[in-house]
Amino acid sequence: MTATDALAAFAARTLSPAELLTAVVERAERIEPSVNAFAERWFDQAMEQARQAADRYARGTARPLEGLPVALKEEQPIAGHPLREGSMLLRDNVAGESHPIVGRIVAAGGIVHARTTTPEFCAAGFTHSDLWGVTRNPWSLAHSSGGSSGGSGAALAAGTAMLATGSDIGGSIRIPAAFNGVVGFKPPYGRVPALPPYNLDHYCHDGPMARTVADCALLQNVIAGHDPRDPVSVPAPAPIPPPVPPLAGSLRGRRVAVCVHLGDYPVEPEVAAATWDAVSALTEAGAVVEEVELPWRRADIMRAAWAHYGAIFGPIIAEEMAEHGDGVTRYVRDFLDRSLEAVAELGFYGALKIESQVHADLARLFERFDALVCPASGTPAFLAGEDYVETPLVVDGVRLDHNLEAPLTVPFNLASRCPVLGVPSGRSSQGVPTGVQVVGRPYDDHTVFEIGAAVTAALPWYAGESWRPAL
Repeated sequence: MTATDALAAFAARTLSPAELLTAVVERAERIEPSVNAFAERWFDQAMEQARQAADRYARGTARPLEGLPVALKEEQPIAGHPLREGSMLLRDNVAGESHPIVGRIVAAGGIVHARTTTPEFCAAGFTHSDLWGVTRNPWSLAHSSGGSSGGSGAALAAGTAMLATGSDIGGSIRIPAAFNGVVGFKPPYGRVPALPPYNLDHYCHDGPMARTVADCALLQNVIAGHDPRDPVSVPAPAPIPPPVPPLAGSLRGRRVAVCVHLGDYPVEPEVAAATWDAVSALTEAGAVVEEVELPWRRADIMRAAWAHYGAIFGPIIAEEMAEHGDGVTRYVRDFLDRSLEAVAELGFYGALKIESQVHADLARLFERFDALVCPASGTPAFLAGEDYVETPLVVDGVRLDHNLEAPLTVPFNLASRCPVLGVPSGRSSQGVPTGVQVVGRPYDDHTVFEIGAAVTAALPWYAGESWRPAL
């Protein structure tokens, strides 16, 4: 069931919030030992909130998310509760302040029944850690759920949450959205408020994840908008209407660019084929689609990203290690070494020059097109439990230097003002889904939701047994 359908059923009194939560909890108890998407469970307190939600429907005071079970990424702090970020170093850490989106979800009637797993310090495109173990892809337990919002993506695909939150500093919403066959939105920088100092890092984004485009829009409408604690946060746009499967010709007049490789990013043939299948849905909906090339080099993109991480994210990890000890996973140590080396070699200004070129290339593209569509990842999946520090990751015959070179997501953290909606595009021979990114002009959130809805309209994700994981 979709979140929007559940709200309609609550309002019609054909389903109660307690009945839905019971089903979600029973599902979690059956499959969590296999998937391992939850870092924390709050089932008992959630049931009490579900009963209170039923009273609100009876009184006619239901709020936008009233009664929906929502899983929160553990990296988003909740005051008085653990904030461990997948790290043994922080296993006793307790948050002193709640993330702005936490309060907004609760105020809108969302029921936080679980918090979801991440890799250590969110420093990977997969999700496993010494603290929480391996989070697996519900479509294929031999594969990773992606990362760093891998617990949220897996919970949605497994049916143990109706909505979920993610955060994204290099693709951490869009990678698990693609790998798990769900929808994830990287809002433009400042659209969703955050806490300092991370709010000042323009690579950092918090956003919604869901099983459908409409559900993703539902949650985004709740969490978007200025917060006085975040001076760089911007006002919410007009609400994104829950998109529906578009009628023929509903995208008439829209121009969409397609770029499969984003310069020299390697892409497996079946991922490329699924991208073109997704684009065919846009053509059928009336859009004008044109293939384009972008003059990007993966090595340059990653040099800029590593230098950026080395200026901000690396020192944060180093600070925690200095305070709590250096017992971190080898992928975190590798991340730290790469980032600090890059900022020393390229410098923050050198990274900004590469970023400015990415922005300029996209500005020229958006003079002619309303949106850009490209794959979310060149490979359909990572192996569960593999960190690719010593084992090379090979995509379409190209040996990559780091796991974050496989997704085509990092360029749009450089271009942080562009909204990006990740939607599923098909299913691969490995048994896991594939996904595409819909990239919009800076702060043009509505267009990416409109186009994303058209991409998913022809594929009945989660609507029947053959379109959901066989767990």
